[in-house]
Amino acid sequence: MSSDLALSVRGLTKEYRISHLAQRHDKVTDAAFAAVKNLFRPQQFEDFRALDDVSFDIKKGDVVGVVGRNGAGKSTLLKVLSRITEPTAGEVRLYGKVGSLLEVGTGFHPELTGRENIYLNGSILGMRKREIDRQFDAIVDFSEVERFLDTPVKRYSSGMHVRLAFAVAAHLNPEILIIDEVLAVGDTQFQNKCLGKMREVSTEGGKTVLFVSHNMAVVKSLCNKGLLLANGRLALQGTAQEVLEEYARRTPSVSEVQYKSSIGVDLVEIKVNGVATNMSAIDFLEPVEIEVVLETPTPTPSCVPLFRWHDANGLKLSDVWGPEEGVDFQRYEGRFSFRLKLNSMTVLPGRYFVDFYLFDPVNEVFSAPECVELELHPLALPGAPRAYPNVHEGRHGLLRMASSLTTRSEADPTSGLGPEGANQSPFKTPLARG
Repeated sequence: MSSDLALSVRGLTKEYRISHLAQRHDKVTDAAFAAVKNLFRPQQFEDFRALDDVSFDIKKGDVVGVVGRNGAGKSTLLKVLSRITEPTAGEVRLYGKVGSLLEVGTGFHPELTGRENIYLNGSILGMRKREIDRQFDAIVDFSEVERFLDTPVKRYSSGMHVRLAFAVAAHLNPEILIIDEVLAVGDTQFQNKCLGKMREVSTEGGKTVLFVSHNMAVVKSLCNKGLLLANGRLALQGTAQEVLEEYARRTPSVSEVQYKSSIGVDLVEIKVNGVATNMSAIDFLEPVEIEVVLETPTPTPSCVPLFRWHDANGLKLSDVWGPEEGVDFQRYEGRFSFRLKLNSMTVLPGRYFVDFYLFDPVNEVFSAPECVELELHPLALPGAPRAYPNVHEGRHGLLRMASSLTTRSEADPTSGLGPEGANQSPFKTPLARG
């Protein structure tokens, strides 16, 4: 076996048995009679394979993004690799100590304090007390829960659970770090702090990271390798870019998704910058054009469009409302479309969604929530001496405002800096309205 392997999986299968006799009863007597009846008739079960003959190898130092639709088997895979659940068949070989964070509060005892749970988790991960002592201050500082360290964790919020659990998993020197989507529970600043720590663990420490996320921008920036799961099977293993492209290709087109309409309108196609897709990667400050194509066999009532922008946490960024943009109430028939153009995407790099609606004078008559998903990538500002720093850390907020920044000093008359000698910075981003 190659010495550069972090883990090896062969023929991994996890099967669950689902019962179809479950019934809901409003009375205790009905439930009791049903239980007695079930004793005298054969049980009806369905075998469900959450994982089906999955095989792959991961090398030491790789940062692997595990992607796939809901129900693809991602979380089941991580649970098996973390030895939380046993596989039905197959073999998993791990070449190193594993630290995992899969669910809020996993491995925590609710009656113990945060301090006690740090030592409990460390012991579970196989660390000696002196090793935990050495990392204790770093864990507490990273988790930002020092004030509540001697409070039972049953009183912690879900965000505090995640802070402490991630800090323990990342600092107790695991060779393999396994992280599920649980980071989405934390606030944006802490999520980015965790991502920075994972980069540090992989690049400086040479550790292996397996990371499940639906945030494609994060997977692309953090991971060098990827696994794509579909219906419990391994659909593709390759570079992160290859896996993300295949995942986007397999995403159902908008014509396959049924959106809510009370007037018989169908969403036929979405184009982003002229390309028929509902998922696209855009560079920061670049222009973007979104076209929504609809069709109806009968005339619509008099209605207007609304485009709504929001981030991955549901925070609304902006509404673009038809009457304010020169598109007033009118009827439509056959195939028709609405095109929204922004001369510059000034929201900072990250993952964003666009909802589309049609409203008559009183009600919403068509809705297509999250019909467009955009990943904004970092880009150096025009004229700036260096790239826009740390855009993934969230420290700059959500929006880059139009600005012109200059410096001027009159404190020292011998410095030669006066009104004529002011330092003029080219750090400008004029914004045009689209």
